[in-house]
Amino acid sequence: MPDDSDDLEDALRRAMSGDSAGFVVLYRELQPRLFRYARALVGQDADDVTGEAWLQIARDLPTFFGDLDGFRGWAASITRHRALDLIKSRTRRPADPRGLQVVPDLADLTAGGDTAEAAIAALSTAQAVEIIASLPRDQAEAVLLRAVVGLSAEAAGTVLGKRAGAVRVAAHRGLKTLARRFDRSPSAPEDSP
Repeated sequence: MPDDSDDLEDALRRAMSGDSAGFVVLYRELQPRLFRYARALVGQDADDVTGEAWLQIARDLPTFFGDLDGFRGWAASITRHRALDLIKSRTRRPADPRGLQVVPDLADLTAGGDTAEAAIAALSTAQAVEIIASLPRDQAEAVLLRAVVGLSAEAAGTVLGKRAGAVRVAAHRGLKTLARRFDRSPSAPEDSP
């Protein structure tokens, strides 16, 4: 998977013209970030949300115009809209968990590489997203879009319908709150609320 933004820009251009290999490169680069963002918004339904988002992305990609940062923002915006749709539908039709059977996906039962390392990394990521999600919603989304998805303040502002400055302020406040939470120790004085 390319790390270089020029390679990703090239993959975007190829995907926009229908090249499936270019689309795969974009998916592999962005899916983990979108999943973490969706996980903070909708919890366990993040797979469904990102799956629906990628269906829309694949369908509408030929009509997308912009650069890599614009694509990331566009994909995050689609993911956010799918998450908000799910949240709205939950309030209209609360789920009834009775009779629900969980069937594991066979592809998830085997893993390549070091399973222990993968489990620790996944746990750490899940914990980090959960901690970020405990912030006020505007701060949590700003931090997630900026730090996890990797968007510029302008692109994150487009996703959230806010000015770039407001996104910077919300992200800064969220990160300061997180830093205060982590800096507190039994010997350190606590800030007053």
